[in-house]
Amino acid sequence: MISVSKLLCGLDAEGDGLRYDAADEADEPQISEEKQRRPVVVWNTTKQCNLYCEHCYAGADDGCAPAELSTEEGERLLEDLAEFGVPVVLFSGGEPLARPDLEHLVAYADDLGIRPVLSTNGTLVTEERAEALRDAGLKYAGVSVDGTREVNDAFRGQEGAFDAAIRGIHCFKDAGVKTGLRYTITERTAPVLEDVVDLLYDEGVDRFCFYHLDYGGRGIPDADLDPADKREAVRRVCDLTREYHADGEDIETLLVGNYADAGFLVEYARDELGDAHASMVREYLRRNGGDPAGERVADVDYQGNVHLTQFWQDYSLGNVRDRAFGDIWSDDTNPLLGALREREQHLPERCQSCDYVDVCRGGSRLRALGATGDLWGEDPQCYLTDEEIDVNASGTPGAMDAD
Repeated sequence: MISVSKLLCGLDAEGDGLRYDAADEADEPQISEEKQRRPVVVWNTTKQCNLYCEHCYAGADDGCAPAELSTEEGERLLEDLAEFGVPVVLFSGGEPLARPDLEHLVAYADDLGIRPVLSTNGTLVTEERAEALRDAGLKYAGVSVDGTREVNDAFRGQEGAFDAAIRGIHCFKDAGVKTGLRYTITERTAPVLEDVVDLLYDEGVDRFCFYHLDYGGRGIPDADLDPADKREAVRRVCDLTREYHADGEDIETLLVGNYADAGFLVEYARDELGDAHASMVREYLRRNGGDPAGERVADVDYQGNVHLTQFWQDYSLGNVRDRAFGDIWSDDTNPLLGALREREQHLPERCQSCDYVDVCRGGSRLRALGATGDLWGEDPQCYLTDEEIDVNASGTPGAMDAD
């Protein structure tokens, strides 16, 4: 995740220590006092979902899939994650609220010292469940809303999904659970980006996660935006964030899933805020570490298979029913895992010569694979220009050394 609000507006957030090793600079209480040494783990607790979304990486449907981890197996998984030092577990799905034991699992994670957070479509949230999750120790709920009522309902395959998600947001907020809005940009949802930002302001939500489409499950390349349009959407997110902050609205804005955004943010900061600010932005992004697949984020699916990210569902590193998560994640003999951890040696030529390779690290290898069939091909959603990626070599004024 890239925090636009921190990098452009100086907004402190509880994740600054984890992302930027900047806990000592923040006034907000921190999730961690140091940058994460172990991955954040997404746990797809179920494949079952009451919606049928166009972009679902898990390919979820309304049936209960066979061989889902039981409550007892979930407890053992959480014990493994705690022993390995995982800082955060994101309960996801399908729709995690389809599991009747969700509150128990959240409480179990909290008792083990793992920060429990939730990704939900929001439509199954009630006052009672929001309060129960709060009492269980839930620290944050991200609710997915992908547009205005008409766009969201078409995108998510069910009339009434928008209104139900807004009710869910109200339930979490009324229960005192920190709540954010999650939005994925595609051709269908791009025209209503500003409406979504206005919505979160109107509903009093102070956290906005802007997700790029990754090519897994039903999230296919044909649904994605043209790179030039994607660049313009990111620019608008930056502009809107600054506008809201100038008006005294401290909305935390995060970009997720495309590390071309990192290079763009440096360029944007230089153009709008000057060289010194751009240099600071770059240093934070260097600490952040670029695309996290196989390193700072991991996924465990509903059957216990471990994946490189939640979007990379068709490749398993192993299963937690057979080996502890930490043993699977630490096994560098896995060729794909090992290659991703030394990806700079394998990136395409354009990436290796890019001035922003240290803050991007080649973008999404999954998206490159999905679009080109080549794991080490170019990420089709890199929208940086040739001049921007080689600013040092070209001698462009304002070129900066990351050090």
